[in-house]
Amino acid sequence: MVGDYWYNTPMFIHVVLFQIQPKEVAKYRQDSLMWANYTKKARGFVAYFTMKRYGCQNQYASVYEWKKKADHDGFMKKYHDWLVAKSKARVKVLGYYNLKGLDRLRLSA
Repeated sequence: MVGDYWYNTPMFIHVVLFQIQPKEVAKYRQDSLMWANYTKKARGFVAYFTMKRYGCQNQYASVYEWKKKADHDGFMKKYHDWLVAKSKARVKVLGYYNLKGLDRLRLSA
């Protein structure tokens, strides 16, 4: 490891928490990658993560990191309904969470 570094560029993070039955998880993961492939082409997109919530049965989160909230909002306005229609997994949305990143510690290789 060469070293660690801090930076404090504000980021916008959008999290969608889902309840997903075990037989739907593979389809959800495919849908998530489909969404991520569209977002990676969008202005201001930084990263995407699919996560399983510890200690909570059948709960998963899709986490999107953007440079600005406006970048996220523009993408969602243009693609959200279309991508929902293309998605195949049957999921129940438990909540939406919008977060603003303040500081970040990144480890360099």
